[in-house]
Amino acid sequence: MNNTQDDRPQNHNHTTEKPDWYYATEKYAVPSMGKALFQLLNTLVPYFALWALMVVTVKKHYSYWITLLLGILAGCLLVRIFVIFHDCVHHSFLASRNANKIIGWFCGLLTCTPHDDWQWAHGKHHATAGNIDRRGYGDIWLMTLDEYRSAAWFTRLCYRVYRNPFVLFGIGPEIFFLLFNRFPCKGSGPRAHRNVIITNLILVVIFSIAIYELGVWNFLSLAAPVWIVSTTVGVWLFYIQHQFPGVYWARHDEWNVMTVALKGCSYYKLPKILQWFTANIGIHNVHHLRTAIPNYNLQKCYDETPQMQELKSISIRESLSAYRLKLWDEKNQMLVSFKAAS
Repeated sequence: MNNTQDDRPQNHNHTTEKPDWYYATEKYAVPSMGKALFQLLNTLVPYFALWALMVVTVKKHYSYWITLLLGILAGCLLVRIFVIFHDCVHHSFLASRNANKIIGWFCGLLTCTPHDDWQWAHGKHHATAGNIDRRGYGDIWLMTLDEYRSAAWFTRLCYRVYRNPFVLFGIGPEIFFLLFNRFPCKGSGPRAHRNVIITNLILVVIFSIAIYELGVWNFLSLAAPVWIVSTTVGVWLFYIQHQFPGVYWARHDEWNVMTVALKGCSYYKLPKILQWFTANIGIHNVHHLRTAIPNYNLQKCYDETPQMQELKSISIRESLSAYRLKLWDEKNQMLVSFKAAS
């Protein structure tokens, strides 16, 4: 297979075949100690500094608008921290697996996400992304048009509520990260279960100390903007990475891993400042193409791989209309709105 720009799903028997140019991308899958440490410094230091400033604003009774602004900035940095955590899960951030695990554990605590449990679920996501028959791992709930039409009224109601933007991008993200992450994923093993328990206990200690020192209301007034910004942006990124106009989904016997990377994952072209805060994770097609590429090498890989640049990118303006896409129309191979089901 020399031309990956063919939109037609390839036969499942050929899912392991890769084009010649793919092997040239291996050079970007080399972690850099210098880049990784610099990224930790320019992310964690300002993040904790912002938290310290927020505490000062509360204790000195400054205007809450100042606290809110600092919290929004901290929330944006927490998104960046989550991407570092994500790289550590893939063992791509640093060359040492132990270093990745340590940093991943630490960043997981900051994002209220158990490292080992999420690692298991995220591995399943990469193995099933774009596969209609194996949905449900690390993605947003998606029903096909036929499934929705034949579903019971209560299931359709639940799906509509779930896909409502005020739920999916409003209260849903906070519920997922703060509540659902407190329980192990279905199917994960004993190590992941222990990881969830240990993570929860550490978070209880951290939150208890913070509440004891600041009081419940002050703690929530500090944490709320950080959590809301980071979780909302995070879930939006999850969504737009795999549910966008022109996306590729296929049944298991037609599913193709290369087509998923190139057509089933978006290149979310963001302004440089937003790309920095999201640590290049918008270049999601390159990430799925080769998960061992650390986030700080994704842009370089994209820029120096002509075959990747031939794929259509998604702008912020174009992405805003994607929330209307609710169902997968298998007949026409496209995402459609609820109107198509009427």
